[in-house]
Amino acid sequence: MARSELRPVVRLRSTAGTGFTYVTRKSRRNDPDRLVLRKYDPLAHRHVAFREER
Repeated sequence: MARSELRPVVRLRSTAGTGFTYVTRKSRRNDPDRLVLRKYDPLAHRHVAFREER
């Protein structure tokens, strides 16, 4: 069964400059713009903003 393109896999890269990434799925219908989430960066030892990269 094929995965839907309505919920594509996106990579979230840390804005702290550590290069750490999270991989998640997002809804194109609810979030048409780039996704920005505040998550924990283990290399920076703090919570930072993670921005969707394309």
